[in-house]
Amino acid sequence: MATLKVSSSVPSPPEDAEQLKSAFDDPACFSTDLIVSVLDLEHFAEQRKLIRQTYHESFGEDLLKSLEKELTSDFERAILLWTPEPGEHDALLVNEATKRLTSSNQVVMEVACTRTSTQLLHARQAYHARFKKSIEEDVAHHTTGDFKKLLVSLVSSYRYEGEEVNMTLAKQEAKLIHEKIKDKHYNDEDIIRILSTRRKSQINATFNRYQDNHGEEILKSLEEGDEDDKFLGLLRSTIQCLTRPELYFVDVLRSAINKTGTDEGALTRIVTTRAEIDLKVIGQEYQRRNSIPLEKAITKDTRGDYEKMLIALLGEDDA
Repeated sequence: MATLKVSSSVPSPPEDAEQLKSAFDDPACFSTDLIVSVLDLEHFAEQRKLIRQTYHESFGEDLLKSLEKELTSDFERAILLWTPEPGEHDALLVNEATKRLTSSNQVVMEVACTRTSTQLLHARQAYHARFKKSIEEDVAHHTTGDFKKLLVSLVSSYRYEGEEVNMTLAKQEAKLIHEKIKDKHYNDEDIIRILSTRRKSQINATFNRYQDNHGEEILKSLEEGDEDDKFLGLLRSTIQCLTRPELYFVDVLRSAINKTGTDEGALTRIVTTRAEIDLKVIGQEYQRRNSIPLEKAITKDTRGDYEKMLIALLGEDDA
């Protein structure tokens, strides 16, 4: 469930593009509140796309380049992730993740597992267009061993999105997964195959059968492994993203906000990429599990234009 609502009377893309250009050209007209208003509260992804196209056609410059010249710090990052089409910002996130250390494997997994098949396909297409190579190619080049096996399989996936469930298959694969976990074969090819190819409804059915047969959730079983095993940690996050993504995002947000020194990268990524999808559900779950509204938690840890941007993306309650 998205958090944002489009106003019934929004300016046309040419009007918005002209307003932005005037603000960039005249310091007296420039206002970060204007940037937030035009790109944030009034428009969904398709409308932002039209503004960007119109801006380029009218003024011969990419709107993102103009924004980059004018903005700074965390506010700039939030705007530059929010403004492009979803596939484009997902491509950027994966590209950045492949250039960092292994802790960014989680970002690659997050994009691969929390997007629909069509959304992930759009990210792969955007990656081709922007970086002149494939996501699979870069992920394979910048990862090794078990991480490579899992992540390349996940980013290459094009799952069937139907809700049909094969209970016989669920029973068989629940048994198979239990045997692999019991033997601590967490990197087994069958586990990776199931996680990277099965539709999400089938995966949920398999893990429900696992719990029925063995008296505990699969994530609980995986907690019995080495807590310092980074691959096992990634495997747990993969399963959570595929089955209960809102709980995964709540965990990431809680860690980002509650740690000493806010992790603005994670906070910005979650809010900007989920605002038009399920940020309201994430916020409700965050409050249920942390006894504080997400908006209040963010307000306590952020300031200025960056805070305004994030709070605007959180939207208003229906009540």
